[in-house]
Amino acid sequence: MTMPDGQRSWTIHIRKDTLKFSAAHMTVFPDGGKENLHGHNYQVELAVELAEPPTLAQMLSYEVFKQALRAVCNEWDEKVLIAAANLRLELLTAAAGECAFRLCGKHYVLPADEVAMLAVDNITAENLARLLCERFWEQLACDRSIAWRERIARVSLRIDESRGQGATYSISFGNRSPENADE
Repeated sequence: MTMPDGQRSWTIHIRKDTLKFSAAHMTVFPDGGKENLHGHNYQVELAVELAEPPTLAQMLSYEVFKQALRAVCNEWDEKVLIAAANLRLELLTAAAGECAFRLCGKHYVLPADEVAMLAVDNITAENLARLLCERFWEQLACDRSIAWRERIARVSLRIDESRGQGATYSISFGNRSPENADE
């Protein structure tokens, strides 16, 4: 069957048991309350929409995507994730090797090497999906042998904090994708 070029797309999907991270967090609520410190075994899933038909000469290795995802998941694995831009966070003076802070009136002291301060206002699945997607793209772009923006139309990264509950963040690059296929 022959279809007009603007109506075709190819998407690579990657979801593996090894693409995950375990982390603790506390979501802060608008009223100033917060969740207790708790953790999740976050699962990560990637969808990469190709900008052009997959030909042998332009084939992209799934392993390249998996390596980039593993690298960014490892940054947060077995960490306590703290929203560095949260207005209810107060960083405190701490002893060497410690991270001390007050969040919503509660005082915490943790080993500094077990804390990841993230540039967000809250630790939510939505914010984690955005940060992880952006970090994934930065990691992927380190390989300058491939013109990634020309080869990829859209990247979507989903994080599930529990089975069936999570968020997806997408980056579109303005090349051929369903939203602008007719342009």
